[in-house]
Amino acid sequence: MSDSSPIDPPVPAPSNANFVGLLAANTILTAAMPMLIILGGLAGLLLAPSPTLATLPPSVQTFAGLVATGPLSLLMGRYGRRVGFVVGGTLAIAGGTTGALALAWSNFALLLAAHAALGAALACYLYFRFAAAEVVSESWQPVAISLVLTSGLIAAFVGPQVFIWTKDLFAPIPLAGAYAAICAITLVGLLPLAFVRVPCVTVQVSRSRLDRAALLAILRRGPVLTAVIAGAVSQGIMVLLMAPTPLAMTGAGYSEALAGDVVRWHVVAMFAPSFFTGFVIKRFGTVPVVVTGLALLVASALVAASGVSSHHFYGALIVLGIGWNFGFIGATTMLASAVSADERAVVQGTNDTLIALAATICVFASGAIVVEYGWTNLALASLPVLAVALLWVLMSGRPS
Repeated sequence: MSDSSPIDPPVPAPSNANFVGLLAANTILTAAMPMLIILGGLAGLLLAPSPTLATLPPSVQTFAGLVATGPLSLLMGRYGRRVGFVVGGTLAIAGGTTGALALAWSNFALLLAAHAALGAALACYLYFRFAAAEVVSESWQPVAISLVLTSGLIAAFVGPQVFIWTKDLFAPIPLAGAYAAICAITLVGLLPLAFVRVPCVTVQVSRSRLDRAALLAILRRGPVLTAVIAGAVSQGIMVLLMAPTPLAMTGAGYSEALAGDVVRWHVVAMFAPSFFTGFVIKRFGTVPVVVTGLALLVASALVAASGVSSHHFYGALIVLGIGWNFGFIGATTMLASAVSADERAVVQGTNDTLIALAATICVFASGAIVVEYGWTNLALASLPVLAVALLWVLMSGRPS
């Protein structure tokens, strides 16, 4: 399946059938994301040989996303976006099937393999934001990227509900039905891609296989380096504070239900602003939006460090979500406009690998920091990193 056939010149997102198809596919496919947030720890607790290994499946999932990000970008650069997304969907189906079998056979190693495949699939879905920017006119790229990320808002509500409906589908085998539901969601989500054509740069792929020196030269370009730093810091600090929130709240005496509600509204705050973030970027540019996002992340850390009441947790996590939205979408838009077509596959793959690396390090570190040093110190530890990133973006100025 190739998307290298000629297409009409890019048009504004609202009237672009290719954009609508990508948006529909991404919205359906990413419904699996919140399901996996719930499933990873629960299934791990059921099958792990020790409770201390219960969070190993989501950790493997994050690491697999890190490993797969670069190869998936190169795959899309060679064969087209649509082929890459079908490969991602195939990985999701394989992961969902393997997860269900792992529970049926009580096999922890198989569960880890399932989450590795699912982590690679989620990494693949991140490229929908770049694909959306490639099917619209340049002036509409910020809006396209922003609207694609609104799918996370729908997923925040749809995914958990699908989990509730399907988790006991294969009773008495617990949770297997939810893994099977991921397969069904994926099959439905792949259908809109049959009607999508994304510009393909396969003719120039040989030039995009840059050697290390050429890649480093591109990454040192002002707008590219600024975009990579802003994206990695936005993602890293977001997961640093988000991942251990339930642990910090239950440690402070709050119920798991309240902790879950705080996380839910954090996810809503991450994606709800996407309805207008792109228009804000069109009006004010990428640099002011990225600066605003990083400043909001600073505010979130300060709120988190100032107390452990429920209001502090709600406030910190909601502001954290909005700050991530502005920082991440702004950085993505900055990168999309800073690289040429023949640089795109390698540079975007490197960018997302660095972002995944930052997230992986922060996920692994956050729980240990909270347990050893406390929630307040975790929040304070994020401030120097944010200060350096904020200063860098301010000094870099508006990218050309």
